[in-house]
Amino acid sequence: VERSSVMAGLLRTAARRTRLSVLALPQRSLMASSKRHSSSDTEERSTTSSAGGGPQAYETNKAVHEYLQYHYGTADDIMPYAFGPREALDFPRKCADVCQRFAARHDTALDIGCAVGGSVFPMTKWFKSVVGMDFSQAFVDAANHMRQHKEMPYTMQVEGDITQTCTARLAADIHPERATFMQGDACAIPAELGPYDAVLAANLLCRLPNPAAFLERLPSLVHPQGVVVFFSPYSWLAGWTAKQQWLGGTVDAEGQPHYTFDHVRRVLDPHFELVHQEDTGFVIREHARKFQFGVTHNTVWRRRS
Repeated sequence: VERSSVMAGLLRTAARRTRLSVLALPQRSLMASSKRHSSSDTEERSTTSSAGGGPQAYETNKAVHEYLQYHYGTADDIMPYAFGPREALDFPRKCADVCQRFAARHDTALDIGCAVGGSVFPMTKWFKSVVGMDFSQAFVDAANHMRQHKEMPYTMQVEGDITQTCTARLAADIHPERATFMQGDACAIPAELGPYDAVLAANLLCRLPNPAAFLERLPSLVHPQGVVVFFSPYSWLAGWTAKQQWLGGTVDAEGQPHYTFDHVRRVLDPHFELVHQEDTGFVIREHARKFQFGVTHNTVWRRRS
């Protein structure tokens, strides 16, 4: 029986999405324009690069392997030097800890920009249901693989073409059955999502094309007395966010600087109370002798009743 080309295309797409190739994860662009963005430069570029790259930078095999290491790698694998900033390790778990500490209830949580799930799974120790959402389908596929199999091999770069195969593993005390992962756009969160007891956005804000739209959605995304937990290094780059959309990091015509935190506070203050803030370090390994060390601003906002 002959099938239409449309049906055949749908079946091929469905078949592809049921398979996860560990060493050759699918490279997709999920831009609204549905245009494909691929180049050898993007495929080889580390996610620690300051060259920008846009959302397609997180659809590569290299990005998936770097983030599996970032979220699940051992301390010695990520930072093997005693003189390095080892106190900045385990960042995804620290994000989960902050959500647990400040949430008044522990029924539902949402991690927006969850990557490969390194904060979602620890949150299942305390929350009955945790949704992880990311724009990268490659990241979502990897997170679902971790949920199903509780481990996943990844390649760690040592030097140039020299690599080492490692395995990402879930901790024994988590509840993967409480986790759900979905592909989605933080700038256009579906209306049916929410409200939640805790919403986490870790190192997300300055990687959004329209961060103002994300902030506007937060009041309806959080229960009264629920919390929004932000971590952000405020690393604005035109390759990710058009300059006219930046929430800070700018200087006006009179020479006055405008800072991101001040803007966020003005927008959130009618609906949220700032209850905590601190600086938190994080480390991402690129190879055995190159790392990204960052300091992200952690702020916790409680939804007003």
